[in-house]
Amino acid sequence: SDIKLSNRDILGRLTLMEAHLSESDERLSAAEARIVALTSTVADLRDQTDDQENRARRNNIRILGFPEGVKQGNPSKFLEEALPALLKLPIGTDLSIERAHRSLAPRPGPGQRLCPFIIKLLRFPVKELLLRSARDLGTLEWEGHKILLFPDLSRALQDRHRQFLSVKRILRDKMIKYGLFYPATLRVTYKGTTSSFATAEEAEKFLSSLANTSHPKNDKMPAVSL
Repeated sequence: SDIKLSNRDILGRLTLMEAHLSESDERLSAAEARIVALTSTVADLRDQTDDQENRARRNNIRILGFPEGVKQGNPSKFLEEALPALLKLPIGTDLSIERAHRSLAPRPGPGQRLCPFIIKLLRFPVKELLLRSARDLGTLEWEGHKILLFPDLSRALQDRHRQFLSVKRILRDKMIKYGLFYPATLRVTYKGTTSSFATAEEAEKFLSSLANTSHPKNDKMPAVSL
């Protein structure tokens, strides 16, 4: 009799535990589904925020290489005078710099990487003119300092661009025309056909398929990086 009572008590407890576990499983499944939905929403919001940040920087250029102290308290005036001569722009070219400043970082010490200038231009075509002129000239030098011009991109977009560095190096070596387009799409033109790649892995698979092929003369053209 005692054993039967004990068994009924154990059976009742097991029934309660099974019901509790079933309810917990349902709540866990609902929570997991909610987490997946929230993760997707956060990713979409992050992409939208990054897109808005880069659109706000659409007319910006980052210039690296000018030493400290050259701006003499007026970086806009200094750059409006220095850039046309540096980039060999036509006389009278109006840059229309809205504002210019050093990046917000501590002043570098001797031998440390210089803080870049960040300039905001009033007109987008002027930005394209400056970057295109820098690409056409190749190496830029100002009073013994190597000057580099880059689009001013968010850190997240810079990381996405950086993933294509090794692929771009191979394309340049093979003299295959390519372009990196906003936000981070690599377009490769080979034998008259253009292919687009959203990731470096996709581009590497494409290159591996060309490993044993030769390129005709009309495909040997300078690489273009946009």
